[in-house]
Order: sequence, then structure tokens, then C-alpha cells
Amino acid sequence: VQLQASGGGLVQAGGSLRLSCAASGLTFSSYQMGWFRQAPGKEREFVAAINWGGFATYYGDSVKGRFTVSRDNAKNTVYLQMNSLKPEDTAVYYCASHRRAYVSGGYYYTPSEYDYWGQGTQVTVSS
Repeated sequence: VQLQASGGGLVQAGGSLRLSCAASGLTFSSYQMGWFRQAPGKEREFVAAINWGGFATYYGDSVKGRFTVSRDNAKNTVYLQMNSLKPEDTAVYYCASHRRAYVSGGYYYTPSEYDYWGQGTQVTVSS
């Protein structure tokens, strides 16, 4: 299984970025996908998740109303649209696939529920 995250970069506060995560080696449409982030010196933090069919989404409190997770099962890709970015959003962003098929929700915010991870993409928001 390979997860390839892309789309990170440097943006000013208030700006937007869209992250993509292309998956291969798994039946993508069967798995809940998550986005997490990790800033230097901090623990990995849940950002967003989307269930296998794309009809249920979940967000961390710090990004609700600003970030939107979506997926295109035909393209084996999950997206994270990030608007109204803040300096505190600066982190390496990781995509991950859930360890069990056909999960909707569950402990979606827990990193240990995900068994495959992408390499991460850096997002830096300047003030």
C-alpha cells in the first residue's frame, strides 16, 4: 500500500491550500481515510476523516468550519481543502487509511486505528 500526499506549501494567513493523497495497493473505496498533522514538538493531531463511501465526514475542533475533506473513489484520491489558514495550522500533514474496511466513524480520531500512512506534506502558514 502506498499513500502519496501532495499540495503543501507556504501560504499567508487567511489563505487556502488543497492537499491531495493518492492511494495505491488497496481497495480504496472500501476504507475510511484520515488526515492528521504534526507540528514540531507536538503530538500527532487528528484533522479530518471521511468514511469509505464519502457520505460521512469528521473534523477536529480546531479546523471545523475551515477545512473540508472529500474523496474521489474513481481516482483513488482523498482531498483536504483548507481555507482561512492560521499560523497555528503549520505542521506536516499526513494521510492515512483505516485498518478495517467499511468503517464509518469509530475511533476516527485515533492514529492507531489507521495502519498505512503517507510520507507527509509540509504546510507553513505565515502571519
